[in-house]
Amino acid sequence: MSPNPQQVWLVVEPIDMRAGIDGLSQRIQNTLGRSPCDGSAYAFHNHRRTRIKLLTWDGTGVWLCHRRLHRGHFIWPTAEATMCTLSAAQWQWLITGVDWQRLDAPAPAHWCV
Repeated sequence: MSPNPQQVWLVVEPIDMRAGIDGLSQRIQNTLGRSPCDGSAYAFHNHRRTRIKLLTWDGTGVWLCHRRLHRGHFIWPTAEATMCTLSAAQWQWLITGVDWQRLDAPAPAHWCV
């Protein structure tokens, strides 16, 4: 059994993967100005983007999940913002290693047959 978040906030800056529930919760509160128990899920990644951690509150306790890709890397936003949000569908694509940003990309306006 694993959490199935409806909304995931991706933290853009990489973290030290040794951080646990308390360290990640403090980072959410102090750096992002949000509550780790607000019902959202928060995803963090390492420098190489081969590992992610997901922190989420389910109403009873906190889940901390860790996922590692053996080949390739997770596609992560490179925006100037400290966080970005994903839908449940985008999250499922991200954790499988698919470029979730391309799924909703509009067709190029200048392209024609």
